Amino acid sequence: MPKIKNLSNACKVSFSPDGPISEEALERVRALLDEIRPIDVGLDNEAQIARNWNNSTRQPNGRRGRNGANQFTSPIKYLHIHESESFSMGIFCMPPSSVIPLHNHPGMTVLSKLLYGTLHAESYDWIDIADPTDQIQELAVRPARLVRDREMSAPETTILYPNRGGNIHTFRAITPCALFDVLSPPYSAEKGRDCSYFRKSSVREPPVVLPGEINSAEVVWLEELEDHQPPEGFVVARGLYKGPVIRR
Repeated sequence: MPKIKNLSNACKVSFSPDGPISEEALERVRALLDEIRPIDVGLDNEAQIARNWNNSTRQPNGRRGRNGANQFTSPIKYLHIHESESFSMGIFCMPPSSVIPLHNHPGMTVLSKLLYGTLHAESYDWIDIADPTDQIQELAVRPARLVRDREMSAPETTILYPNRGGNIHTFRAITPCALFDVLSPPYSAEKGRDCSYFRKSSVREPPVVLPGEINSAEVVWLEELEDHQPPEGFVVARGLYKGPVIRR
């Protein structure tokens, strides 16, 4: 049986509409995701291009729009594989210098495997404040703690949870790369799981006391963009998935 179908079958019994049924079930899915290679999802040619890529083949960077989105680079492509009420699977194929802006996964557990290439990942978790001041509420900013700020190279798999592991994150492609995402449960605006985008606020020292265990050097203040809209210049095109078809 194709590895992608083994992964899908494991997801069907490991995930519910509320997310993973157990940590053990989640680890079973992770183990199978770890085995997925580009050839298993129809991306062997793209992976070969990434292996041969170097700085001399880099295209000149385009002008950057608001919030850091590159306006002239080739669009990111999303390859949809499968979606049910319990989970979704898909792949983001990112050209060099492209950016997936800072966004969240409300109430969701996400497994991400870098299939090929290298990218820079930056992720945060919210910091809970017991009694936010009126000024903080008026500014509409929230503090978040840095979880990850480093390069990732394929193959590498990460897991983020609803409240930990870097639920708010952004990616910048260094080489051509592909990121395989398994989300449980999937995005759903009707069920309160709409994707929100954020930018770092210019607020430096808001009048609020952070929990004592928090290192202030790892804290940023994030401002949500209006109406769940992505930053200007962020484009994701629908790509053609060429791997084995997953039946419902």
